[in-house]
Amino acid sequence: MTDDHSFERRTSRKRGCSIGPLLLLILVIAGVFAFRGIGRWLVVEDPLERSDAIVVLSGGLPYRAQEAAKLFRLGMAPQVWLTHPASPSATLSKMGISFEGEDGYSRAVLIHEGVPDSAIRVLGPVIVNTEDEERAIIAEMQATRAGRVIIVTSPPHTRRVRALWRRLAPAELALIVRAASGDDYDADHWWRTTRDALSVMRETMGLLNAWAGLPVRPAAH
Repeated sequence: MTDDHSFERRTSRKRGCSIGPLLLLILVIAGVFAFRGIGRWLVVEDPLERSDAIVVLSGGLPYRAQEAAKLFRLGMAPQVWLTHPASPSATLSKMGISFEGEDGYSRAVLIHEGVPDSAIRVLGPVIVNTEDEERAIIAEMQATRAGRVIIVTSPPHTRRVRALWRRLAPAELALIVRAASGDDYDADHWWRTTRDALSVMRETMGLLNAWAGLPVRPAAH
């Protein structure tokens, strides 16, 4: 009987020794696929529908504005909205240095790409992050009774934009999220450049923050 128990223990240990490396190998393979795939997973888009406005989020000059202009020319909305990011213009003006804010440059790109100046609006609140931008868009939609907007942003930013919208916007306000097609983000090989790698890390952390209820707040300006 003792020999039988010893044999069973030895067999069990051998099974454990053989299963352990297999599980580790499976985890490593899964980790590699997750690592390689996260760059593409971050990119989401919705089917286009005619909307009340096309919104260009701050950043990504000139690609986001160019994409918005393309959608405008396709007749997807009668207006293009720009957000108004915080800028050092007030400080620089005291030094006699003129600085046109990012929304000014985006406006210039839109006009260059065929959007009439009369169709461009800059939303009032000064924003410092995507949450601020979406709150400003929601407030404008409620004030103008707009029901749906198309938000244009960089490809890896799209999933976070959608996640934040689902958290912040009332159910009756619809979002179409679109990626700027001119952006050279490489979703399949994002680790090859510091720009793409930083974008993936930033968006992953931003998503975790959104899913957790936005406990991490932006620095005061």
